[in-house]
Amino acid sequence: MNTATVEIHLTDEDLTAALRDDVRRGLTAEPKWLPPKWFYDARGSELFEKITELPEYYPTRTERALLERVVAEIARIARAEVLVELGAGSAAKTRLILNAMQAEGPLKSYVPQDVSVSALRMAADEVASEFPGLGVHGVVSDFTGTLDNLPGGGRRMVAFLGGTIGNLVPAERAEFLGGIRDVLEPGEQLLLGAGLVIDPAVLVPAYDDAAGVTAEFNRNVLHVLNTRLGANFEPEKFAHVAIWDAEREWIEMRLEATEPMTVHIQDLDLTVEFAEGEQLRTEISAKFRRETLETELDAAGFTTEHIWTDPDDRFALILAERR
Repeated sequence: MNTATVEIHLTDEDLTAALRDDVRRGLTAEPKWLPPKWFYDARGSELFEKITELPEYYPTRTERALLERVVAEIARIARAEVLVELGAGSAAKTRLILNAMQAEGPLKSYVPQDVSVSALRMAADEVASEFPGLGVHGVVSDFTGTLDNLPGGGRRMVAFLGGTIGNLVPAERAEFLGGIRDVLEPGEQLLLGAGLVIDPAVLVPAYDDAAGVTAEFNRNVLHVLNTRLGANFEPEKFAHVAIWDAEREWIEMRLEATEPMTVHIQDLDLTVEFAEGEQLRTEISAKFRRETLETELDAAGFTTEHIWTDPDDRFALILAERR
């Protein structure tokens, strides 16, 4: 029986320390902000799965349909021996790539990376069971800070799907892409999934659905702070806001205080004041143009080999080679 191995470079203590640092910096900034990675406790992950099934939320199904259409071509071009997936989660889409790469012949191992030990172990074990001839080596780490922990050996392709690249501001994207370049050898590849700039009338409802699921997901970050750091937020007193910033070409999700509030965060001994109408930014989701993607990849040391898009030009898959 094929068994997966899991290597841990990020503990619960590390995550708590990072959360404390992010919350102290973000809630004492002007304007206030929090990173989107803290949405995802068990409830947050469950809510996000519901979001992906909503009629308004096109990115997940659009990327999957695109991947189904072009994955054989990706595998044929890449000829990878090792597939590394950053932010693997449940590795649902990964199976498409693994099947295509095995059909091409050279694939030897799969390296999923995620911050959650339990989610990674489950995904790694499932893949090991479904693909008995494949080596599966999970890495528990934060993809923005521990890329150097990813194993080498064999021609690698790093996959970063789901449009998650859009959660990083331009300086963070440059640092992240440069970090991937630094761990890859010349000729190895990056497969990037990115949302494209489209009509705001379609885009904004994807982040502000009629059923209010995204609003609950957004407020969940406050539940996380209450549970993990002993804060006393009243999440129901914050309104969900999603706006399109046309200049920066990104969606911003925010939480708006519906009344003046004083919040105490026990673990940080920090008191935070909110004025009525004050907004806390919880996520950006940048959307891209083809030329922007190619320019940013080029600046990071990659040559774009191919860009595939869906028929409505809502999403792109980019295969780029490390120079």
